Amino acid sequence: MGKTPVNLLIFDLDGTLIESKWDIALSVNLTLAYLGLPERPTEEIFGFVGDGVKKLLRLAVGGDNRVSFEEALRVFRGYYLEHCLDRTVFYPGVEKVLCHFSRTTKAVATNKSIEYTNVILQGLGSHHFQYVVGGDNGFGLKPDPGMLLHIMEQMHIPKENAVLVGDSTNDINGGHNAGIRVCAVGYGMGNRQKMAACQPDWFIERPEELMEIFE
Repeated sequence: MGKTPVNLLIFDLDGTLIESKWDIALSVNLTLAYLGLPERPTEEIFGFVGDGVKKLLRLAVGGDNRVSFEEALRVFRGYYLEHCLDRTVFYPGVEKVLCHFSRTTKAVATNKSIEYTNVILQGLGSHHFQYVVGGDNGFGLKPDPGMLLHIMEQMHIPKENAVLVGDSTNDINGGHNAGIRVCAVGYGMGNRQKMAACQPDWFIERPEELMEIFE
């Protein structure tokens, strides 16, 4: 079998390109401590990652009405902008893959706020990507296909020539909702069984496998 031609690789961010969960968890717990709320176990916070920080903070703050969600978000923003590059890095192999596909159009589609996304990508290597869309750019959150359709429209690349790479059911369902093929990654934060049940077109265990599948 030959490699699959692709003109556009759209990447999820957290759990796909970057190992970011430690900085997110730290910032959530700093926020909770500042607000006088009990801190959460790190593993529990990892389980909240992937649906965007707003949902994460709602879950972390819980039903305690002493603290408004807006206040929690304001406090979190300050901590996370300060700490989002403390331990966050590209997963091993990711930079090699991005360089390998230097002639292929690459984009990022993340449920993360565009503000945090831009800071992190500027720190790690924003030059790899021709287009970046975040969760608050007005196109909805994956699994809504809006941001994926917007990227293809802006890049003038048809659905059959695009592939989404991601680590969650939101990515797989979002890609299929947009009518594009999806490569799921098993090294991120997503639940393997739930991802497999969504029937991605490919499932890889390390980023370098992208170089073996696509050309």
